Amino acid sequence: MAKGIKILLIIIMIATVVTLILGIDIKLFGKRAIPERSDCIIVLGCSVYGTTPSPFLAGRLQHAELLYRQGYANYIIVSGGQGAGELISEAEAMKNYLIERGIDSDRIIIENRSTSTYENLAYSKEKMVEFALSDAIIVSNKFHLRRASYIAKKLEIPSTYSGVYLEAHKYSERSGFLREIPALIFTIIKLFLK
Repeated sequence: MAKGIKILLIIIMIATVVTLILGIDIKLFGKRAIPERSDCIIVLGCSVYGTTPSPFLAGRLQHAELLYRQGYANYIIVSGGQGAGELISEAEAMKNYLIERGIDSDRIIIENRSTSTYENLAYSKEKMVEFALSDAIIVSNKFHLRRASYIAKKLEIPSTYSGVYLEAHKYSERSGFLREIPALIFTIIKLFLK
């Protein structure tokens, strides 16, 4: 019995250390991410309420708009399929949002098939090839960027990153950060096995 408890304690300690290391890595990556001039900006999808971008998605879109207007890229790829409770695809809602804010529709490229972060980037890469775009700035919430970076590296997308943190939604930011730790572990394992 004592041996079983000792093994259990060791497993708990290892899990705690791994969780702390990954949490710090996620936090620092998001904080230190600096965009560089690229051919396009990829905005990773998030929930849409009917046809309206959720606060997280609106924050990502506003950040992409800022980068675009500052001359960081000439195109914006909006990436996201249609999920449950969404009346249109996330990409379509994103495009509409950016057009309403004055972005030329010719500068917005839609990727509307994806249902996960991996697919966001895999299908966005296809759009990059189609439009002869070489590199990208990947935009999402800061806590999401580390996982996106592993996927982009696996898919061989030359990328820099730029993230948002929504102070007005700090509780959602915190829960998103906590969910990101197991999501990152799962992604690393999945990418390793591919």
